[in-house]
Amino acid sequence: MNADTIRQLIESGLPGARADVRGDDGVHFEAIVVCAAFAGKLPLARHRMVNATLGALMGREIHALQLKTLTPEEAAA
Repeated sequence: MNADTIRQLIESGLPGARADVRGDDGVHFEAIVVCAAFAGKLPLARHRMVNATLGALMGREIHALQLKTLTPEEAAA
């Protein structure tokens, strides 16, 4: 698994999202995801939305994914 593939999956699963994904070892990653759909949602709900875009890869090909989730307004601040 690589960071670019994860970025593509997140961005295609959350229309309008922008993701910056990093990870050097192929199993541990960190991502900053900016998406308008996060508005009004608590962090846990936002993380679940992102994890849903990755489905069965979570816990298998992706051992760990550290997330920072922001709305566009939060990212601009």
